[in-house]
Amino acid sequence: MTIDWGIIFKSMPLLGHGVVVTLQVSALASILGLALGLVLGLCSLSHSKSLRWIVAGYVDFIRGTPLLIQIFLVFFALPALGIRFDEFWAGVVALSLNSAAFVAEVVRGGVGSIERGQSEAATAIGMRHRQILVYILLPQAYRQMVPPLTNELISLVKNSSLLSVISVYELTRAGQAIISVHFVPFEIYTLLALYYYVLIKVLSWLSGRLERKLPTW
Repeated sequence: MTIDWGIIFKSMPLLGHGVVVTLQVSALASILGLALGLVLGLCSLSHSKSLRWIVAGYVDFIRGTPLLIQIFLVFFALPALGIRFDEFWAGVVALSLNSAAFVAEVVRGGVGSIERGQSEAATAIGMRHRQILVYILLPQAYRQMVPPLTNELISLVKNSSLLSVISVYELTRAGQAIISVHFVPFEIYTLLALYYYVLIKVLSWLSGRLERKLPTW
């Protein structure tokens, strides 16, 4: 088999544009997913049983259905309810909703790992449940939550490749466009794998640096 090096070098700038879109989608989805997941995670620790059931049902649905189906629901099904997004924002919304469920579980587990005696002590001095969560438990739990949250971000970057099915021009879609014109699947898919590998390695390196700089309690 002969490798077409010429098409590889020509494809790099086009794939670079796909990398930019992938990073944009991933950054927006991670921010929105983190914010929503934090709220859901705290709600799952609420004294309200109905609120806990709602969050548990949402998390169970997201974890129990394929992300691809969730993308189709946002892009194809929501317009039937009058809620419309273009391809880019449909992808961001779908990834955000998916990520939020996993972030919520990370928050719940991280806060739940803190020694129970601290909550009891805070209650004894008159602090409310919400104050205990925000001012006592979360500040101590965030260091433990960084590794799983980083793993979720890495998964989100890789999962962004599924947005190619709704024509978001991210990295995978850019590669598919090149293949459809030049018919060089081996070269382009290998190049795509290398692009994703480098992105993930950089994120893992940044995560390691962040963990080392976090204060210990």
